[in-house]
This record gives sequence, C-alpha cells and structure tokens, in this order.
Amino acid sequence: MKWTEHSEKTLLQRAFLFGITGIVLCLLALANTYFSILEAPMGPLNGVGMALQLVGLSLAVLVIRKRKLAPEIKEKAKKMILILGVSLMFFILSI
Repeated sequence: MKWTEHSEKTLLQRAFLFGITGIVLCLLALANTYFSILEAPMGPLNGVGMALQLVGLSLAVLVIRKRKLAPEIKEKAKKMILILGVSLMFFILSI
C-alpha cells in the first residue's frame, strides 16, 4: 500500500511518531556530547535522529498537500511542520 493511499489521520500519527523519535534521539546525542555519559561516537545517532525528523516533516507536508482536508487536520499538519522544521534547524545548528 502506498503512503498516499493512507488516511490523513494515519499519516499525521506516523509523522508525529517519526518526529518525536527523531527529536529524542537527537537530544540523547546532544546530551551525551556535553555530559560525556558514554564514550561512544554520537554522529550516527544524531544522523538517524535527523533522518527521522525529515521523514516526519515530509509526511506532514504530504498530508497538507492533499485536497479536501478538514480544517482541524490542516491546522495540525501546519503545527507539525513548524515544530519539526524548528527542531531540525536547532539540531543542525547545534552540531
């Protein structure tokens, strides 16, 4: 089944899950960089976190590009795009 064939609510739920997982992974990598809890390279973890945020962002954009959306779903997708965009920029600039 294609991603475009799923309902808007399902896509927004998946965008949220991908986005929150990416934010948590990036926060773990950032915290380990500053506090040195583990002696392990955090680059791959940070990269996976950013990739998950990009997937969540692209799913939210996919939802907003659909036709005939309910106003509350459109507002949720806009908020999701804003939050994931800001968090992605934060983690890119914090490297």
